[in-house]
Amino acid sequence: MAKAIETVRLRRTFGEAVAVDDLDLVVEQGTFFGFLGPNGAGKSTTIKMLTGVLGPSGGTAEILGHDVVQDAVEAKRKIGVVPEESALFERLTGPEYLRFVGRMYAMPRSLIDARSEELLQLMDLLEDSGKLIIDYSHGMRKKLSLCAAIIHEPQVLFLDEPFEGIDAVSSRLVRSVLNQLVDHGVTVFLTSHILEIVEKLCTHVAIIHRGRLVADDSLDRLRDGAGATSLEELFFSAVGGHRSIDHRLSWLD
Repeated sequence: MAKAIETVRLRRTFGEAVAVDDLDLVVEQGTFFGFLGPNGAGKSTTIKMLTGVLGPSGGTAEILGHDVVQDAVEAKRKIGVVPEESALFERLTGPEYLRFVGRMYAMPRSLIDARSEELLQLMDLLEDSGKLIIDYSHGMRKKLSLCAAIIHEPQVLFLDEPFEGIDAVSSRLVRSVLNQLVDHGVTVFLTSHILEIVEKLCTHVAIIHRGRLVADDSLDRLRDGAGATSLEELFFSAVGGHRSIDHRLSWLD
């Protein structure tokens, strides 16, 4: 199967601190891929390098064969991004923002308007079409960010903590949209601390810890290899999270 994402010894440092350490990763096209790790492990830094927001200190990264540094424009045409912190133009309405994004991708006005209406309707945002984004709730911003990320039909979609701070109804809606995209052949690259959702959605998982890859395979093979019954057990085994679970507060004895 063709590669949607490939990194070779991808590295990022900040001064003497190593955030991502020689990351070798391959994600095949059409995969629902979970990229996991504790806080500070290097997940967001990796996504920023893959999407061209942050330059690597070493190594290479490609999106559908396009180097993210040497062929940045073409690589960015192929992707959609939902960042952890939504960077939206708050003085625009939702439809105005989607129109702006569509124009950046040189989409015809009629196609922008048709897809905007469909996406806003799907995400329960159509009734708020006249409201400025500055007045949106956190969940509404997350859903609008997803609309903007997929309006141009990207082949690879990056999502950094898309379920953080959204309610159960919105979470179910977002999961449904993501599954539709994967069924259509889109590669979804997802980070999330909500392991139960990752386990339901993702077929492949990689775990990064202290900047280094410590696990990478199909979810079923990783669980079987570690003798784990759940992704949570697998995750704790890979990053050493079990060490603090058994500690009992001294004043509760």
